[in-house]
This record gives sequence, structure tokens and C-alpha cells, in this order.
Amino acid sequence: MPMIDVYAPANLFPAATDGVLGKELTMAVLRAEGVASPGPFHLNNTAAFIHRMDPHAVHTAATDSARTVRVQVITPPAALTREGQRRLVKEVTEIVTKVSGDPTQASRTWVILTEAAEGGWGLSGTAFGREEFAALAAKAAAARAK
Repeated sequence: MPMIDVYAPANLFPAATDGVLGKELTMAVLRAEGVASPGPFHLNNTAAFIHRMDPHAVHTAATDSARTVRVQVITPPAALTREGQRRLVKEVTEIVTKVSGDPTQASRTWVILTEAAEGGWGLSGTAFGREEFAALAAKAAAARAK
């Protein structure tokens, strides 16, 4: 159940593409985590927040209207292997580039992977750690087996 934040100038992505961007990023993260067939729990609880910012709010030393994108993905502890990290950064960059319609966007897309601390991941009033996630996975597997 990762959380995704995309920070980009408001005019970078075409109108009405936030849903496509959110869905494609969500599926990329779930694939990187090894979720082969996401169920309702994954799909309903993985959120992508698209932060469209004033174009003059994104700066570099070269310009005060940069076309830079920052994507931060927060995952539960140990959700991504090293290969999963590599795959995710590659896919996120490809998705942002494709949705922006600018083939040069990859060189201005930063992907930041953040792992929540053990017990630092909360949903429905529960602070999730390895123990809680294992119980949740077992419950989901049992429900699929029925």
C-alpha cells in the first residue's frame, strides 16, 4: 500500500491526465513490490497525490520556471528489493515522460524512494509493521482462496 506524491508545474501534464498518471504510477509501484495481481485492498488504498504547482514555484539555478518533476514513493518497510527499486525508478521516469508528452522530460524527473519506519505506516487506526503486514497478507490470501 504505497503512497505516491507527484510534484510538477501545473502546465507540465496535459489537462485531464491526472487519473492516467495516478493509475499508471500505482500499478508500477505494485509491480515493483511484487504484487502480481492486486486486489481491492491494494487498489483502494494505494494513493497517488498529483500536486500541480504554479510553474514559477519550481526553480533551478538556471530558471525560476523549471520543468522539473519530483515523484516520491513511500513504501512499507522492506517492500522493495534492490531490483524493485531499479525497476520502479525506471518505470516512473518512463510514465512521467510519456504522460508529459515531452521526450526530454526524463532528464528532469527525480524519483525519491522512501521506506517508512517499522510501525510508521498507519491505516484504519493501526500502526503497521512487519507483523501487521504479515497478518494482513495472510488474511488477503485466505480471502482469495475462498
